[in-house]
Amino acid sequence: MSAYLHCMSHTPLVGYVDPEPEVLAEVDDMISGARERIARFDPELVVVFGPDHYNGFFYDMMPAFCIGMAADAIGDFDTAAGPLDVPKALAESCAKAVLDAGIDAAVSYRMQVDHAFAQPLELLLGGLQGCPVIPVFINSVAVPLPGFKRARLLGESIGQWAQSLNKRVLFLASGGLSHQPPVPELAKVDARMADRLMGSGRQLPANERQARQERVIQAARDFVEDQHSLHPLNPVWDQQFLDTLEQDRLSELDALGNDELSALAGKSTHEVKTWVAAFAALRAFGPYQTEGRYYRPIPEWIAGFGAIGAQPLNNHH
Repeated sequence: MSAYLHCMSHTPLVGYVDPEPEVLAEVDDMISGARERIARFDPELVVVFGPDHYNGFFYDMMPAFCIGMAADAIGDFDTAAGPLDVPKALAESCAKAVLDAGIDAAVSYRMQVDHAFAQPLELLLGGLQGCPVIPVFINSVAVPLPGFKRARLLGESIGQWAQSLNKRVLFLASGGLSHQPPVPELAKVDARMADRLMGSGRQLPANERQARQERVIQAARDFVEDQHSLHPLNPVWDQQFLDTLEQDRLSELDALGNDELSALAGKSTHEVKTWVAAFAALRAFGPYQTEGRYYRPIPEWIAGFGAIGAQPLNNHH
């Protein structure tokens, strides 16, 4: 039994609105370093904690957490599409362990995921079918949202389960840090968009999906010109958050309320709860050390863009 962790921002904007070549090269270096460390670790099972952007989860039924027993990626923004390699019996055993630990997580035998899950699997493991993977959704945009404490306890229960498996388990987290791209809010949209958010968006007509992607791309271009066209990035908060993870002070985040986090760093920053869950899962394997920390605010991607790896001090291969 051993574990490895990698948390990383995702962006659907790569290839659409890109930063300077040297920044791109820096991000590529970070990714290839992570990919090498993961390949050396050679995971037998991957647990991915990720959010959704009204592509797989909607207000007709919005869980705080959901564990996938089977999952398909929709391939938005040219990311990989198709089925993930979900080991059903293991996923079922994970869900049971989580519920037994007192954490209420939904399950889905037909989970639909977007770039949040596809991108890390593609970049770090070479594709959706690179390794058996259990997808764990954490609601990060559709209020009301779970708080840091619940995300931490979810991760803890998954870590305790993973620890009993006698496998090499990789925990991935996708999303964050500070950012607020144009995500529709139920309280502020017209009836047609509200209907999309309530579930009709599951089968978006191609022209609407195209228009939706164009809106995000345009917002990124505007943001590069004027950092106040959207909620500004918050590098100071982002670095403090990375420090908190590095120093194994996860429970200190419990006191940070959702409204406060939105005000500090933007309404999509709640995606960092995937990082907290992943670190809490790793923590079940004992004290850890981090490596490969990376951070840079990248307005072109509307992202405080970061990454960090970690492994237990006592990892024995």
